[in-house]
Amino acid sequence: MTLLVACAVGVVYAVSLLLLLRGSLWQLLLGLALLSHGAHLLIFAGGGLIADAPPLVPEGALAAAPTVADPLPQALVLTAIVIAFAVLAFALVLGLCAGEAQGTDDLDAYGGEEER
Repeated sequence: MTLLVACAVGVVYAVSLLLLLRGSLWQLLLGLALLSHGAHLLIFAGGGLIADAPPLVPEGALAAAPTVADPLPQALVLTAIVIAFAVLAFALVLGLCAGEAQGTDDLDAYGGEEER
């Protein structure tokens, strides 16, 4: 299962980097969203994948079993999802304003100083 998640992380990162390098503003924003999802999967994979073992302590026991899932990566991913959503919302509004100001979503049209 870890190999499958590692391959999924690689594919998501590859697609997100491809979209980030495209010339469209909206593809850039989609690439940003996919990049954050790849980071979430990477945190999960780094924390270890244990199926059907919730991080709960049974009643009467002093500690959890040694084969339970680690709750720290889950908390980190939950926090990362909230932060990624806020950054993506800001980027979408910024992209919408930039698109209206320039009249296009082509990133090459957003150049700095004009040639003389």
